[in-house]
Amino acid sequence: MTTAMTTVSATASVVANRRKRTRSVVFHVLVLAIAAVILYPGVWMVMSSFKPSGDIVGNVNLWPETWTLDNYVSALGGIGGVSFWTFVLNSLILAVGSVVGIVLSATVSAYAFARISFPGRGVYFAVMIGTMLLPFHVVIIPQYILFNSMGMVNTFLPLLAPKFLATEAFFVFLMVQFLRGLPRELDEAARIDGCGHWGIFRLVLLPLMRPAVITSSIFAFIWSWNDFLGPLLYLKQPDTYPLPIALRLYVDQTSVSDYGAQMAMAVLALVPVLLFFVLFQRYLVDGVATQGLKG
Repeated sequence: MTTAMTTVSATASVVANRRKRTRSVVFHVLVLAIAAVILYPGVWMVMSSFKPSGDIVGNVNLWPETWTLDNYVSALGGIGGVSFWTFVLNSLILAVGSVVGIVLSATVSAYAFARISFPGRGVYFAVMIGTMLLPFHVVIIPQYILFNSMGMVNTFLPLLAPKFLATEAFFVFLMVQFLRGLPRELDEAARIDGCGHWGIFRLVLLPLMRPAVITSSIFAFIWSWNDFLGPLLYLKQPDTYPLPIALRLYVDQTSVSDYGAQMAMAVLALVPVLLFFVLFQRYLVDGVATQGLKG
């Protein structure tokens, strides 16, 4: 009887292990298939950057039949009389300026909403959150008319000035939620030591907000670096174009399009974003998954 029970138990254990392994194999195969679908456009872009320009469109082969670096030489040489590094500099100005503006304005605004009691605070905060539900396309025309009347079109000001005025409600909300997770006893202790609002914010809370600040910086940098519509609306001269706008210069519907150089520039434009993300991904995960959305 004991032997039979042992045999049955061992058989059940083997069956359970087989089912577990089968589920594991199916899960990993499914994940790999999804990853292949997601990564395919990026791999195709990289491989196309090494193909002759004439082999990119209409060629179903992913792997280049003929390897060439001419596309990168052409991309680094610039287009329309503008150097490639001018496009990079413009993108850096917009991305770094956006990070600085968002960090400065969002942290101060978040402190006001989370720590200062003033009339209408709840209403103002609700209105700010409500702006997140408003599509960007709804305010394009009014914003353009406003900036055009102020003579700011064809400059970086329409793209950077709003960042310094806390118009990005997502980042303010992120930091407000983070501050709400910090105990108010810290404020009271600092106030006993003689600190006012500025001292509490600068000396006590701002150092503790590092996960939220780094998370906001990563998002702001990537979104600004990849922004296409904003620069397309406000920038008119090629020497002011960032990389996303410069990429479209290689496609001409009335003449010959240099798809190879376009793919090469796209790969080069992707490198800074990947490096930025790899260097700070730990802070991104910490800021969002653990403390950034605590409330």
